Amino acid sequence: MTEPIETKTIATADGRVLAYVEVGVPAGPLVIHNHGGPSSRLEARLFADAAANYGLRFVGVDRPGMGQSSPQAARSYEGWADDMTRIADALGYDEFGVTGWSEGGPWALAAAAYIDPKRLIHVTSFAGGSYGAFGDNWAAHYLSKADALGGFLALHFKPGFRLMYEAIGLTAAHFRKSFYKELQKAVNDYDRQVPLQSGFEEAFCASCAECFAQGSEGLVRDSELLYRRWAFDVTSIERPVHMWQGLGDTLVPAPINKEIADKMPGAIWHAVEKAGHFVAVGAVDQVLGIVAKDLGASKLVVRRH
Repeated sequence: MTEPIETKTIATADGRVLAYVEVGVPAGPLVIHNHGGPSSRLEARLFADAAANYGLRFVGVDRPGMGQSSPQAARSYEGWADDMTRIADALGYDEFGVTGWSEGGPWALAAAAYIDPKRLIHVTSFAGGSYGAFGDNWAAHYLSKADALGGFLALHFKPGFRLMYEAIGLTAAHFRKSFYKELQKAVNDYDRQVPLQSGFEEAFCASCAECFAQGSEGLVRDSELLYRRWAFDVTSIERPVHMWQGLGDTLVPAPINKEIADKMPGAIWHAVEKAGHFVAVGAVDQVLGIVAKDLGASKLVVRRH
C-alpha cells in the first residue's frame, strides 16, 4: 500500500495538466477515482489490493489546483465531468466507471449528471460531502458545529474559510502525527479499526499532505463548490448510482446522503451498519466487486480506436 507509484500526466484542451496515479491491473476496465478533501491522487493507494484482486485499472486524479494538477480559473461540475471524459479518452477507453469518496462524492454524482451513460457504465459515491445538493449549505443542520461553520465561511467569509484550510494544510504537511490523532478523535470505533491495516496511516497521511503541494487555494475552491447550490439536479439522475454510507459516520452523517438517495431516481442505497467515514476502505471488497461486475472485468475491455 505504501510503495511509491509513478505520477503521470494528461494534457487538457485548454493547456492544463491533470496528474494521476494508477493501481490494479493495467489492462483492466478503467475506474476514475475522485479523492476526498484534503486528499489527492495518492488516495488510490488505499484501493490498490482490491483493485488488483478484481482486475480493475483504478486511476486516482488530482482535481485542479491540488497535488500536481494545474489550477483552473473557472471550476465547475460540468467542467470536471469533461476532464474525466478527457482522461478516459487519453487512456484509450470508450467505457469506464467513476468513484468518489467524501468530498469526491459530489464529483462522482456530477459525472452521473453530465457524462453519456453509454460511456459511463458505473458510478459510486462513498459518504459524499453533499452539502449543496438542495441549496446553499442545505445540510448544515446535520453537521457538527465546526463543519457547519466551515460551510458558513465558504459562502459568507472566504478569507476565514481560506485561513481554516491553510491551518489544516500546515498540520497535514508538517505535523502528520498530530493531524492523524485529531482525525482519530473525530471518527467512530469502526474507523479506528480500519487504519490497523498495514500501511494505511502512512498512505492516508501522505495523500492528505499532497493535497497542499500548491497551497490551500485548490482545496478552498473545490470545497466552496460543495457548499454552494449545485449546478446540477440530483432528482433528475435516473441512471444507476451506488451510494455507500456508514450509518455511524461522524464526519458526513448518514441522513445527508439518505435524503439524496430518497430523491434521486437512480440511487442504489448501501447502508453499512456501524461503519463510519472510512466505509470506502472497510467495505472495499463489496464495493469493487459490484464495480467489476458492472464493468465486466472478466470480459474484453472496450477501448477507443
